[in-house]
Amino acid sequence: MSRLSDVLLLAGAMLLTAPLTDRAFAQSENEVYNRIEELHGDAAGFDRPLRRLVQAMRTGDAETIAGLAEYPLTVKANGETYDVDNAEDFIENFADLVTTETRRAVGRQQYEDLFVSSDGVMLANGAVWMGAVCEDNACEDSHWAIIAVNN
Repeated sequence: MSRLSDVLLLAGAMLLTAPLTDRAFAQSENEVYNRIEELHGDAAGFDRPLRRLVQAMRTGDAETIAGLAEYPLTVKANGETYDVDNAEDFIENFADLVTTETRRAVGRQQYEDLFVSSDGVMLANGAVWMGAVCEDNACEDSHWAIIAVNN
């Protein structure tokens, strides 16, 4: 093998084994928007619930966060999995269901750092997932909601 081939092989191996960082897959806001639109539709409708969630996490506004969730809501916290049945239950147990670390991470969320998959939109490395929830069987109308919390 030539010296150049050896260097390219080594560089490729280093890239494959390098730890991934939050910015490893840098993307623009337009790319995120287009991905949301492609997989879920209503990317424009995602903006307001996202902004409300980020602000509510910054301030610890349990009522706003509860109002953004779809119930029953699955929450993983303290090594347990909880099925939260309604907003009142979420608000009553907010301190146990949403850690300070999760609140900080979601409160710092940047649009271009969102991860979009067919499952929904992931915030803060999976701490919170939002999805477009169908309002009827035909799914002609939907709304954006928190669909999972993972502390």
